[in-house]
Amino acid sequence: IDIAFHSYLRSIIVLKINRNNMKSLKLLFLVSFALLTSNLFAQENQQKTDSIKVYGECGMCKSRIEKALKHEGITTAAWDDETKILVVTYDPIKITNDDIQKRVAAVGHDTEKFKADDKVYKKLPGCCLYDRKP
Repeated sequence: IDIAFHSYLRSIIVLKINRNNMKSLKLLFLVSFALLTSNLFAQENQQKTDSIKVYGECGMCKSRIEKALKHEGITTAAWDDETKILVVTYDPIKITNDDIQKRVAAVGHDTEKFKADDKVYKKLPGCCLYDRKP
């Protein structure tokens, strides 16, 4: 009887250890899953939206400006020809506000911080020419 009882106690102890291990594994899995999903959401939330003054005149300007910003790291770019405001959403880890403004200036449109090269500006269609600040 002592041997049978001893075997019975051993099996109960092993079962409890296995249950505790399973609980620990479940807890570890849940914590890992929570950290992984929160990290994914944190990466999504790193998007930044800025409003930038960009000079231009018409729908052709709008197309040119927005096309220049179809670039990795830029989610959306919308320029309003009445307000002259570009609203751009981007990942600041992949591209900076200055880089965005440089891309716009490179296609002939002055921004708050960067002036387009005169040669590029002069090649714009007549309807796209705007009064430039000195």
